[in-house]
Formats: sequence, structure tokens, C-alpha cells
Amino acid sequence: MLDCFYPDQEAGNAYDIEYEELYRQGYRGVIFDIDNTLVPHDAAADGKAKALFHRLRKIGFKTLLLSNNKEPRVKSFCREVQSPYIYRAGKPAIKGYRRAMEMLGTNKENTLFVGDQLFTDVLGAKRAGIRSFLVKPIHPKEEIQIVLKRKLERIVLYFYHKRKLRQKVKAE
Repeated sequence: MLDCFYPDQEAGNAYDIEYEELYRQGYRGVIFDIDNTLVPHDAAADGKAKALFHRLRKIGFKTLLLSNNKEPRVKSFCREVQSPYIYRAGKPAIKGYRRAMEMLGTNKENTLFVGDQLFTDVLGAKRAGIRSFLVKPIHPKEEIQIVLKRKLERIVLYFYHKRKLRQKVKAE
């Protein structure tokens, strides 16, 4: 019942994902959320974000930022990291994810999504058939509606981790 909210994988942050290995596995596109995935809410692209996008281009990845935020915020961030974007994406609706893959020239088999929220980022990626990575939020300060969603996310993640533990024990 909660499977649609379960990420395919978790990572401490977007910067520690082993992108080189994912490229070797055949992935060619990475779609990112911005706020609290790459930088704190409404923060500009920092050196770490710029270096990540440089690294991804060097590996051979195409990137795109998919955000529910307004264009001025998204556009300024994307200009700094030199990546295309979709603003007011309507996540978790599938439409933005499909449009992102069209823009990247990728498909659901060779595209990854990296985000910090289950009910928008992960759910949308799962619905679109894209492998999803859930990262921990970068900064604890968030808008009230997100704070409320985080409480529900903790419940979903409890059952997700419980299932993963059962699968691990069963495999051993």
C-alpha cells in the first residue's frame, strides 16, 4: 500500500551518490529537485552544487532540474549550474518527469531522479517509472506545509526501513 512512496534507494545527500557507477550501469540522465536536495530553500547555487554539475557533465550525464518553484528562483539556480530546467512542474504529476526525459533525450530505463521529499519527488518518479534516490534534507528550516509532510514521511519511512530490514534478514 505504501510502496508508491518508497524510494528505490536512499543516500545521505545528492553529492555522495556514486554517479560514475550509475553511468557504468547505463544511466544517462539525472533529474534533480533543487530546494533542500542540492541547497537549502531559496539558496543560490554554491560551489559544491556547481562542482557536482561539472562532475556529472564530465562523466557524460545530461542533467535537468525539476522544481515546483517559480521560474525566477529556478532559472537563477540553473544558470549557475548550467543545466536546463522545468519550473512549476506540478510534482508528483507524471507530466513534468516525462517532459524532462524528452528534453534530456533519455527514457525511464536510463534516467535517475534525486530529491528530498517522498510525497512529491519520489512518488512522481515512481509513477513515471524512473529510479528514485531519496536524500536527507540539507537544512531543517522549511515551510510549514513541508514540516507537516515530514511528519507523515517519518511514518512511511519507518515501514520502508522495516521492510528493508526483513528483506536483508531473509537474504542472509
